[in-house]
Amino acid sequence: MTQDLLETIEDGVATLTMNRPSARNAFTRGMIADMLEALPRLAADKSVRALVLTGAEGAFCSGGDVKSFADNVDKADSSGYDFNLKVDELRARMEVSRFLHEMPKPTLAVIPGPAAGAGFSLAMACDLRIALDTAKITTAFSKVGLSGDFGGSYFLTNLVGAAKARELYFTGRVLSGAEALDLGMVNRISTAEALEKDAKAFAQELASLPTVAVGFMKKNLNKALHSDLNTVLDWEAVHMMSSFETEDHKGAAKAFVEKKMPVFNGQ
Repeated sequence: MTQDLLETIEDGVATLTMNRPSARNAFTRGMIADMLEALPRLAADKSVRALVLTGAEGAFCSGGDVKSFADNVDKADSSGYDFNLKVDELRARMEVSRFLHEMPKPTLAVIPGPAAGAGFSLAMACDLRIALDTAKITTAFSKVGLSGDFGGSYFLTNLVGAAKARELYFTGRVLSGAEALDLGMVNRISTAEALEKDAKAFAQELASLPTVAVGFMKKNLNKALHSDLNTVLDWEAVHMMSSFETEDHKGAAKAFVEKKMPVFNGQ
């Protein structure tokens, strides 16, 4: 793993920190490659029960590096430019968003500052979000004449509805963390003094949940985004019966009878 993406694991919480503070943590190819390696691995790691995605030194992620976009302008005009290859390469990198959305563990975006463009999309791809109350959150794509990537149009439409998503994409309006909370784009906000503590508590709360059941919940909720009721009922039945077989459920049922608080081990 490069220094552009830092990884830590503590008390069941894996944290991936985008680490290019001089560029507000703008993407590099290496950073995305590291995410594509880390996310499936952490999803399979039974010691990891929740994942945090954040950015270093007061920013979340400003998306793609616009300076590199400018460099690509001349290359796009050259005879060696392969449009279809570029599409395929971008689509492969965008798998990061699918991993965040589908991995069978809760994912939390901690937004300590600017989240823009593809960085905005990655924050929206996570299950939950906590943001600095004054963080600047924006789709940003229209400001540089681009249409958007990394699934932001999908996630934002499902979070705020079609009309508001169109407004935010077309205009590139910058929202504060507090405004994003009002729109339902983030789940919680915090102050500069309390964000680190509040984000850690939120992540620990997620890591203490019945991990296997939460993974099934994610599958149900993701199905509900694009399936009819019968399909969702079918999957709920499968996942519910699977949940009955977990040690977390068996222990929680006994704790309920004994009037004790359940302790989940993620199994």
